[in-house]
Amino acid sequence: MARSAVITRVGVPVPRAGSCHSSPVRCERSTTSAPEGMMTRTPRPSTEAILAALPELAPYARDAALLHPERGEPEVGDSSIGGMLLWPSDEPWPECSLPDEGNPDGTPATAMVPVAQIFRRDVPGPWWPADFDLLQILWCPNEHWDPPSQQADVSPVIEVRWRRAADVASRLATPPSPSRYDEDGYLPQACAIAAEHVTDFPFREEMPPELRPRLEELVRETGDGGDVITRLAGWKMGGWPTWHLTYPTAFPCGECVTDMRLLFTVASDHETGVVVGRFGDLRIFACPADHRHPFQADLH
Repeated sequence: MARSAVITRVGVPVPRAGSCHSSPVRCERSTTSAPEGMMTRTPRPSTEAILAALPELAPYARDAALLHPERGEPEVGDSSIGGMLLWPSDEPWPECSLPDEGNPDGTPATAMVPVAQIFRRDVPGPWWPADFDLLQILWCPNEHWDPPSQQADVSPVIEVRWRRAADVASRLATPPSPSRYDEDGYLPQACAIAAEHVTDFPFREEMPPELRPRLEELVRETGDGGDVITRLAGWKMGGWPTWHLTYPTAFPCGECVTDMRLLFTVASDHETGVVVGRFGDLRIFACPADHRHPFQADLH
């Protein structure tokens, strides 16, 4: 279902000043397209304006949430990037013993570090499995050149955990620190997040051939030269992946061959201090049929 962009910071609406560019498709104003008290943060045409210009996009619309990081000191019960995790004290903390750039034999195993913690209450959407309300993402803060097939090459190795927050009766107070790590880009700085709910559209190469020229024209005529229709940059839950650097790739689930969907995007940015690839994105794709099936990571 198409939705207008709204911002929520840790579950509470936060007013944001918007800015618009003159273009054939006007940038949305939150005072008319968003619920009262909520404002758009990303200067972008409204969903209604985009679909009015190209109605054939409607079947491809997907919900997404842009996660704007803000340096701070998030608590263990907050949604965050690089913050503390609500981790059970009786559950082993993930470790990585795979060979990495700094240690070809991968020993000793090193503790993973928190990348993101997202509570369902703060970032609701269709990406949540039934009965789960907490997503935790960790990674090994080292570069791996030959990881398992579900991981991305030349990237940190990722761990994904789904939880019910209420099940964590006793939390781990002090997680272990990594014994080795790459200081350049793989230790996320603690940030609170402001979640902006938007409608995402696929990159033109994922569209039927007859629609691509019209979508390309719409992108060209909108905004200030950048693609604000199909390339929503930054940390993101759900939505579509961008393929502006490579041809689109489909990831069938290794268990049931269902086409995976984008679950989470880790973005290189200065606020979090994260850098993946050549200041790119590390995307996590998940099986929409069963969250227990293995995910697939992709570096773009």
